[in-house]
Order: sequence, then structure tokens, then C-alpha cells
Amino acid sequence: MTTTVAIANQKGGVAKTTTVASVGAALAESGSRVLLVDLDPQACLTFSLGIDPEDLELSVHHVLTKGLDSAEVIVETDDGVDLLPATIELARAEADLLTRTGREFVLRSALDDLAGYDWILLDCPPSLGVLTVAALTAADAVIIPLQCETLSHRGVGQLLDTVHDVRRFTNKGLQVWGVLPTMYDGRTTHARAVLDDIAQTYELDVVQPPIPKTIRFAEAPAVGRSILATSRRHRGAEAYRGVAGWLTERAAHVGVGHG
Repeated sequence: MTTTVAIANQKGGVAKTTTVASVGAALAESGSRVLLVDLDPQACLTFSLGIDPEDLELSVHHVLTKGLDSAEVIVETDDGVDLLPATIELARAEADLLTRTGREFVLRSALDDLAGYDWILLDCPPSLGVLTVAALTAADAVIIPLQCETLSHRGVGQLLDTVHDVRRFTNKGLQVWGVLPTMYDGRTTHARAVLDDIAQTYELDVVQPPIPKTIRFAEAPAVGRSILATSRRHRGAEAYRGVAGWLTERAAHVGVGHG
């Protein structure tokens, strides 16, 4: 059984990429076979896992727009996860796919051809365009990373509207598993208030534990690894191990995934 989770928020700077890389590494650390998919034309996930996008001849762009087999593009990383990498070419994919029939299903079809993964994590771009809709169409569930120190939760409603549309038209089984607090400082009243407001306003679960604010997350991509490799016992690494455990329990409880 493969469980596919989209990490989505159209607002940038909420630690989507850090979350995908770190949760992926934590799941792999616990023995799962994991594929990460970089759907952001900025290719931050690809770069942060030690792969220079400029050195790649093939990327997820060729899978989505040229029909190339995903298995031909997947690369291994030092963090124990496989990666479907991105390059700047992906910026053209939105335009290339706009006129294509069934564009919402192009990623689902590409991933359906793969076997042997326990988890597929999708790093969505900071927009609600074609690529994000394709990711939500391919996913069993969505997690929404949320920075709790600003009014960044304003965009959650827009994302949930998109999820509602996806459920109606392309993926009726899509589940919203909850919001993941990132860059969280539980000592501040504001951070706790934002989190409480989100949970009550949108009736969403809060993924546990919250991810603390730390410079170690910024340092890790510079050496092409996740924080689980660069600072194994740091509280940020331990938090992401906790999130991986939370996701594993949720998947087992709700019985999502496909063969």
C-alpha cells in the first residue's frame, strides 16, 4: 500500500520544502520506502537534497508534459529517500498543461505506474495553479504547513476551497489531515492564539508535535541533507520524527493508500 500526501499551502515561506525533506527522511529512517516529488519550479527540494537542478537532463517536467516514465527520472539521495526532481523547466509546465485534456490527472497517472513505495510526499508550489491541483488529485491526503507567527492562516480558506473543488471533480477521496505548525514558538501568546483560531475556524486537526523555530533548518540544505542527517538529536529533527509517527498512525487509522 502506498500513501500519497500533498504538503500544500499557496503561501511561500511556511516550510513546505523543509517539511517534505525532513518527514521523508524520518519515514525512511523508520524503515519505509519513500519517494519525494518536487513540484516547485524553484526546485528547492531538489537542491536541498544535494542535487544541482542544472546538472539534470531529465526532471518531473518531462514526466508531466512529455509522458516520460517516472522510473527513468527518479534519483536516489543520501537521505535514504528517492526523489522525482524539478528544474526551472517546470515553470513551463503550467502553460503546457493548461490546454491539455485531463491535466488534473497527469501526476496521478505518472505515480500509478510506480510500485514499492510506502509513502509518496508531494512538495507543492506556492500557488493554487495546475500543478497544485494535479498534486491534490493524486494525493490520498493533504497536510497544510502553517507559520503561526503571522496572519499566514488567511490563505487556508482559499486552499480548503480548492480542496473542496478537487473533491467534487477529480478526487472525491481526498482527506485533509490537518495543519502543521511550523516556526512555532509556544512561549508566545500570539502563536498559540493563531493555532487555536485555525483549529476552531476551519475545524481542522493540528498535526503534532509543532515544529520549532531554529536556524538549523536553514543550515541543512546548504550541505544537501535534511536536518535528520545534519543535527540528528536536535529538537527540530526530533519534532519531524514525531510528525512522521503521527502520519503513520493516521494512515493506519483511516486506512488510506492504494496498492
